[in-house]
Amino acid sequence: MSEIVSEQIKYVGVNDRDLDLFEGQYVVPNGISYNSYVILDEKCAILDTVDQRGTKEWLVNVEEALGGKSPSYLVISHMEPDHAANIQRVAEKYPEIKLVGNAKTFQMMKQFFDFTFEDRMVEVKEGDKLSLGEHELTFLMAPMVHWPEVMVSYESSEKVLFSADGFGKFGTLDTDEDWACEARRYYFNIVGKYGMQVQALLKKAATLDIRTICPLHGPILKENLEYYIGKYQVWSSYQPEDKGILVACASIHGNTKAAALELVKKLEKTGVKVAFTDLTRDDMAEAVEDAFRYDRMVVCACTYDGGLFPAAEAFLSHLKSKNYQNRTVGLVENGTWAPMAAKCMKAVLEGMKNITILEPVVSIKSRLNADSGQQLDLLAAELTK
Repeated sequence: MSEIVSEQIKYVGVNDRDLDLFEGQYVVPNGISYNSYVILDEKCAILDTVDQRGTKEWLVNVEEALGGKSPSYLVISHMEPDHAANIQRVAEKYPEIKLVGNAKTFQMMKQFFDFTFEDRMVEVKEGDKLSLGEHELTFLMAPMVHWPEVMVSYESSEKVLFSADGFGKFGTLDTDEDWACEARRYYFNIVGKYGMQVQALLKKAATLDIRTICPLHGPILKENLEYYIGKYQVWSSYQPEDKGILVACASIHGNTKAAALELVKKLEKTGVKVAFTDLTRDDMAEAVEDAFRYDRMVVCACTYDGGLFPAAEAFLSHLKSKNYQNRTVGLVENGTWAPMAAKCMKAVLEGMKNITILEPVVSIKSRLNADSGQQLDLLAAELTK
């Protein structure tokens, strides 16, 4: 993984190490990169801009990469502000530059900006090509990956796929960490709802000879591309990546958590891989990531105001919005006088595709006792059959 593309394709993006929440909701302890590229040829092209937080550094990077040349084109893959914030600045800085996008791109531009660009539009559609000289870009539409205007570009001479938000990850480019963990968290929380659309894009990509993948977030991918594409095949088909069990717990006073941790101990004794998350304290995006990663899950939650404790309700809502499916789920509820959590959880889960809810549903009255402990043993046995 590298931030060097080639002699004629330059990386001009920026690292944002100070951002605490990406898209206002995802914790990014190692920040994020906003990627942008310049292709140097008879006609030079800039591929995407960056978030306004990185404007000053990015403009310097672009100018240095161009080396005094004037860019002919700005290719706009995605109109989300973390990639498109500087479109107007580029248009004003380079008066001769043409703006390359599709019909939906330009519709959205009118909503984000108030400058006149109609005479500078180069509108493209599926399969259209743009020659820069030795380099030629082919445009492939990728609607709803993860906005409706998204498109990717394939440069045929160097066999580079500019993949928009696809194959992206959290973290700056100088962060030393495993790709899969933060790419998985990024995928399921940002793109996860649109598995069918990702599958359609992967089918298009399969017809191309790809040597390098240049995403809009995260490192440039040059080696072992089968690994990265394989991960996207699994993730976008909603199949489990690993055999294992996520135990997700939402506890008020600690008794539900105590039962959840007891279940973790029972499961670990069988040798199965177990991940645990406290939904009241841990990162929700990581909980969602693990729910999709493993083939089984247990949700342990309290009854609250005659319904479901909000932390568990939010977790299941996140899973539903990301099309959680094809999993086996166990339930543990707790309630002092009228347990309702299991009923509420079932109602949400039954609205998802291909979810198997295990019996018994463990029902705890205030704290784990001999009877509910026996139910926990039975649930552990079902989970590890």
